[in-house]
Amino acid sequence: MLNRIDLSRVDLNLLVLFEIVLEERHVGQAAERLNLSPSAVSHGLGRLRRLLNDPLFLRTPKGVVPTERAMELAEPIAELLARARNIISTAEPFDPAKSTRRFTIGAPDGVSAVFLSPLLTELRRVGPGIDISVRQILPPRAVRTFEDVWEPVLGDLEAREMDIAVVPAEEVPARFAAQTLYEEEFVIAMRAGHPFGNEPTLDAFCQMQHLVVSLGGDAHGFVDDTLVEFGRSRRVALTVSNFMFALAVIAETDLVAALPKAFVAMYAPRFGVVSAEPPLPLIRSRIRAIASKAALMDTGIAWLFDRLHDATRSESITRTKQRSRTARR
Repeated sequence: MLNRIDLSRVDLNLLVLFEIVLEERHVGQAAERLNLSPSAVSHGLGRLRRLLNDPLFLRTPKGVVPTERAMELAEPIAELLARARNIISTAEPFDPAKSTRRFTIGAPDGVSAVFLSPLLTELRRVGPGIDISVRQILPPRAVRTFEDVWEPVLGDLEAREMDIAVVPAEEVPARFAAQTLYEEEFVIAMRAGHPFGNEPTLDAFCQMQHLVVSLGGDAHGFVDDTLVEFGRSRRVALTVSNFMFALAVIAETDLVAALPKAFVAMYAPRFGVVSAEPPLPLIRSRIRAIASKAALMDTGIAWLFDRLHDATRSESITRTKQRSRTARR
C-alpha cells in the first residue's frame, strides 16, 4: 500500500508562498505582498524545499529563478490553490451585487443565443461583477429521447464541468433539478425571396437542398426520421457546427434548414433570413435549465438558476408583445 501524506503536518500556506515567489522572482517583493519579513519568506522557502525535495528557487544578483522542478509544479499548485479558493468563496454568503464569480452554462448555441442576451441584461442590473462562460453542446447523434441523447450532459453536470445545462428535456433523474425556460418548436428558414417561401409544400420541401446543424458532421437529423415516416427523403447538401453560422450560410445560398423558432425570431432579420411553417410535423420540446441538486446547495448556482428563469420569462413576454403589435399593424 502506498504511504499517505499526513496533510495535518503540512502548512498549506507554503503553497501560497511558492505561488507569490514564482510570480515576483524576488524574495523581498514577495515578502511585501505577503506582509512578511524577507527572513520569514526565506525560512518558508527552506521548509518548502525540504517538503518537495528540490531547491525550487536559485538566487541571482537580480532575485531568484525557478528550477525545472519548480516550473513543473507551477501549474498543479496553481490549480490546487484555485480549487481551494473556489471552495472557500462558495462557503461565504453569496451577494450577487458584490460577487466576482464565474459560472459555466452549457447549451446548444441555438438555445444560448435565446437566453444569453436577457440574462446579461439581468446581470448588469443585479450582478455586474459576475462573469459567464458558455459551453457549446450539441447531441452526438439524431435527436430521439433525452435519456440517450443528453446523458453525457448529466455526467458533465455531476463532474462540475459546468454549473447548469440548458437543453431540450422532458424527464431528468431525481438527483437533478429542472425548470422550464420556454417552449420550442422548429420552422423552415431560408433567404428572403426563396422559392420555397411561395410554395411551402412537402413536395417542394423534399426537392430543396438542405442544411443540417451537426456538431460531429452527421447529416441525418430528426427531420429525416420524420420524413421516413412519410415515406420521403431529402438531400442534405451541407452540415455546419452551429446555428448562427447556419443563418449566415442560408442568407447567401438556396439552402433551407429546420431551425429553432425562438432563435430564428431573434436573429434571422439581421441576416435577411425569413421562415415558414414546416410542411410536416416536427418535434416540439421544452427548453429546461438543469442542475444537480448537490450543485444547488451552492447559493450562487441556485441564484443563477433562478435568474435564468426570470430573464427568459421576461424575454418571452417581450417577444409576445412585439408579435401582438406587429399583428395589429
